[in-house]
This record gives sequence, structure tokens and C-alpha cells, in this order.
Amino acid sequence: MAECMAKLLVELSNAVVGMDEARAIYLAEEVITEKYNIYQAIEQGLVDGMDRAGKLFETEKYFIPELLMCSDVMYAGLDILKPYLKVNQSAKKYKVVIGVVEGDTHDIGKNLVKIMLETAEFEIYDLGRDVPPHDFVVKAKEVNAQIIALSSLMTTGMEKMANVIQLLQQLGIREKFMVMVGGGPISQSFADQIGADGYAKDAVEAVRVAQRLVGKISFSCQWRI
Repeated sequence: MAECMAKLLVELSNAVVGMDEARAIYLAEEVITEKYNIYQAIEQGLVDGMDRAGKLFETEKYFIPELLMCSDVMYAGLDILKPYLKVNQSAKKYKVVIGVVEGDTHDIGKNLVKIMLETAEFEIYDLGRDVPPHDFVVKAKEVNAQIIALSSLMTTGMEKMANVIQLLQQLGIREKFMVMVGGGPISQSFADQIGADGYAKDAVEAVRVAQRLVGKISFSCQWRI
């Protein structure tokens, strides 16, 4: 069974990269029929395929039309799988405000992180791309978010990430929010430098980082009680 699942994951990823929507739907339905791990199918199949497509775009082997078609295929597969995800109705839903920082319009990575976080039962508020620092702070306060997730594929966006944290500090609310960062030029050392709470190199790791951060929040709440 494990071997069959591994093969299916590769085929699902290939269907996204190959822009084959009918194949992706067929494979997603097979995941349901065979009672395979749905989260794994999303993470290692659909999201992996979109991540590969994003890398092809970055190296100019794919262009906007191909990228959009890959995205359509990924979402077609997600539409099949997501209704079958087991949702823990009693669990608290942590809120994440996510977006691509001002000056950057590359949102492939951000969208993949959003999908993975939604799959992991986080409540997502997506501000889109080219988002000013002020907007992240306003939205996080408005929805009482636990995490602010900042993405950028450009080095020029790194300063804007620092600006979000600086703004939180200036307003005296830095401790109210966990800030995580990610994107092509971002590293753990940069995250440490600007005082971010977490760094993720990809969408899969972003889930683990977010879960670790909200774990810290829960722990600190227990101590306050």
C-alpha cells in the first residue's frame, strides 16, 4: 500500500506540473477511494507539484499562462480532497494574517503556505500581494490574529518585513503577535536579525513553524492563568 501511495503522490505532482486537470481529478478521487492519507496527498502531491511549477517559473521555463494552468489543476484536486479532511470541531482555530510585502507581487509561495495552513486548520486572512506594513498590523488587530506571516521573493521586500515588526514595536503591541517570514532571499539569520519569531523555507515547514508558534502562545496562556 505504501508503494502504491508513493507512486500516486508522484503522479499527482506530475499532473499539476503537466497541467493535466483530468488526471489530477482522477488521482484525487483514487486517494478517496483507496482511503489514502488526504493531508499527505495535498502536501506531497498537489502542493509539491505547484512548488515545482513555481521553480520552473523562476528559471523562466514556465511563464504566467503555464503557471495559471498549473494552479487551476492544483485547485481542482484540492476541491476533491478538502471535503474529506477530518476537521476537529472542538479545537481552537488560530488566526493567521498572511500576505506578500509591499513592492513584491510574487505570490506563488504565499499561496502554497496559505493552502497548507488552511489544511492544518488555521483560519487565514489573506491580504494578497504588495501589502504595506501598516495593513498587516491593522488586519491583525482587527481579527485578533495570533500570527502575522510575511512573504517576499525579492530582496527589496526584506526591509518591509522589518518595518512590520518595527511598527508593532512602535505601537507597543509587538508581544501580541507572532511574526513568521519566508521567501526566496529570506533566511533564518535574517529572521533573527529583524526579530521575527519564526522562519520557514517552504510551505510544508511553514505549518510546523506556525504550530510551534501557537504552541508557545498556548503555553504562555497556561502560565498566565
